[in-house]
Amino acid sequence: MKNRFLNFLFIAIIALALANCANRGTPSGGDKDITPPKITKSIPENYSTNFSGNEIVIHFDEYVKLKDLSKQLIVSPPMSTAPEITPLGSANKYIKIKIHDTLRPNTTYAFNFGNSIVDNNEENPFKYYRYVFSTGDFIDSLTVKGSVKDAFDFKTDDFVSVVLYEADSTYNDSIIYKKTPKYITNTLDSTTNFTIENIKAGKYFLRALKDANGDNKFQQRSDKIGFYEKAIEVKNDSTNTTYDIKLFKEAIDYKASKPQLVSGEKIVFGYQGDHKSMEIEVVSNVPNNYKSRYFKDEKADTLNYFYAPKLDVDSLLFKVTNKTAIDTFKVRIKDNLRDSLIVKPHPKGGIKLNEAFSISANIPLEKIDESKITIMDKDSLSIPYATTYDSINNKYDLNFEKTENNSYKIQLLPEALTDFFENKNDTLNYNVRTQSKNSFGNARIILKNAVYPVIVQLTDDKGDVKFEDYLTELRPIDFQFIDPGRYYIRAIYDTNKNGVYDSGNYLKGIQPERVSYASEPYESKSGFDEIIPFTLLD
Repeated sequence: MKNRFLNFLFIAIIALALANCANRGTPSGGDKDITPPKITKSIPENYSTNFSGNEIVIHFDEYVKLKDLSKQLIVSPPMSTAPEITPLGSANKYIKIKIHDTLRPNTTYAFNFGNSIVDNNEENPFKYYRYVFSTGDFIDSLTVKGSVKDAFDFKTDDFVSVVLYEADSTYNDSIIYKKTPKYITNTLDSTTNFTIENIKAGKYFLRALKDANGDNKFQQRSDKIGFYEKAIEVKNDSTNTTYDIKLFKEAIDYKASKPQLVSGEKIVFGYQGDHKSMEIEVVSNVPNNYKSRYFKDEKADTLNYFYAPKLDVDSLLFKVTNKTAIDTFKVRIKDNLRDSLIVKPHPKGGIKLNEAFSISANIPLEKIDESKITIMDKDSLSIPYATTYDSINNKYDLNFEKTENNSYKIQLLPEALTDFFENKNDTLNYNVRTQSKNSFGNARIILKNAVYPVIVQLTDDKGDVKFEDYLTELRPIDFQFIDPGRYYIRAIYDTNKNGVYDSGNYLKGIQPERVSYASEPYESKSGFDEIIPFTLLD
């Protein structure tokens, strides 16, 4: 009995020892670290005056790293030569700023790090850290506050730069294309509000930029811009004043590019800006039977120009006009093969009850033979239709009455279509089908506070217009057969009554046309009809 007890005791001791050994390396867990890093010291100290060095070192109580520094860091005033910030791509207990620029005298500089400083483990940010110093005897302390709102889109871009230019004898409106501003900040990624700090008293011009390449200068083709019309005065008693800026994308200035032959008797005329008034005229000597047609390319900013007959010439001379702009181009002519006729249907698969079926082509369509086109429903009944031609988009619309939950076969027999070069189609068969009315939503929008004329649009999350109506007086707006999903409702005040939205122009001092959005997105649901009151606000 005694030996049994001793054996049991020995086994129990060994098991307890093994359990302790096994537990010795097991982590105990604990709460997640949510504490941001802390600064232990800065050399020189933050808010130093009479700064004359070229290096700043900021020490932390733990390892930190820099995240999205290129987006987050704003140096105000901007430096001609960007400062060197280390470490990048690794963690350390300090951040070093190496200044390579010649600093201006009696100037307050600020390094705005945004949320780029994070700890190494959990990436807790040291939020909105600013390192400030002055090359003079004191720190400038005035501020300018306000907000930036996109003039057209529902959502405003993040990281919008807001800048100040001194309103002195050197200022002109084109300076924003050439020189960096005196002061700069940005809206970061979480708010549309801005604060420009550490400003010297004086008069300034306030501008905003969605700066694509980060050079603090305006490029019309890539950037958005916003401006406050008048010079603002920054002084001690102006801290409660706020400024609202509308950010917009300018309509790109028209410019024609050199055309080129891309296939037999087809020349592409490229452009930037508005092409709607663009006209192409051949000025070379051509035969009496010469003819031409052109239309807008579906994807590229080009006009596809076709001519006939084939000419035995080395080149053709063209005059391209657009309102007041006139360009002359020479195009080298080669004996290239012509494109084959390609016909494209729209839509494919599903078609709505109020939607036309269309046929477009890569070569201008000259005529259609309706006797060679049939539309049959699922019961093999012939459906009457009417055709209309859209020369701008080079397409024929086939309009016919449709019923719910039906399918339709559209057949084009050979030679139903004839293109510019007398090409004919082969047999073409297309199938489309309708759904029930209850598969879609319907919306009736009732405007309040509108100033007419006004354009009312329903857009998707990307801003693409899905439905549109133009109103010159108060009446209900009915949008039918809306696919289920989320939409935004917006109204455009058509101030110049031209039927389209007109953006602003910075150099001309023109603000964009006013756009108002419904306060909440509209959720379209299958089988639901909804009445939506829309009070227009600025």
